[in-house]
Amino acid sequence: MKINAAAKLQERRQRQKRQQSKLNLVSLMDIFTILVFFLLVNSTSDVQVLQTDKTIKLPKSTSQQKPEVTTVVRVNNKQLFVGDRFIANIDDIDPSAENIEALVTELKYRAERAGELSEAQKTLGRAVTILGDEQVPYELLKQIMHTCAAADFRDMSFAVEQTAPEDPSGVES
Repeated sequence: MKINAAAKLQERRQRQKRQQSKLNLVSLMDIFTILVFFLLVNSTSDVQVLQTDKTIKLPKSTSQQKPEVTTVVRVNNKQLFVGDRFIANIDDIDPSAENIEALVTELKYRAERAGELSEAQKTLGRAVTILGDEQVPYELLKQIMHTCAAADFRDMSFAVEQTAPEDPSGVES
């Protein structure tokens, strides 16, 4: 019996319909295994990332102590921020004034929103981290610190870029 071309084509289509595509579970399991290990390794790192901007170049330090999450005051050569909120242009800040009024207002607002201090916190004051560009004059940093203290943010920390400690013997290994 001769089978014509149309019959052969129909038979081939029927065979293809009977063969269903199968999911290759081995490859899928490999992908998920790699993904699980990647997530485990990356979620347990003890690196803390502080909010920063490209206009601030932090000083370097070999300190091993990790900072706590606090209110962040950022200052560069042009502007002053608390968190993401713009406070003042550096040129508009009066260097002879004891406090920066706009900064006092913002810090007091944040203190009101944070609520009452515990007894232990009352002695130290509220915590604040200052991110200051290494080129910012000391007088301006001193004025910012004085303003923070006036707003009851007396527990101050300075953010720095962590570097490896230098070998005191001067010999590199």
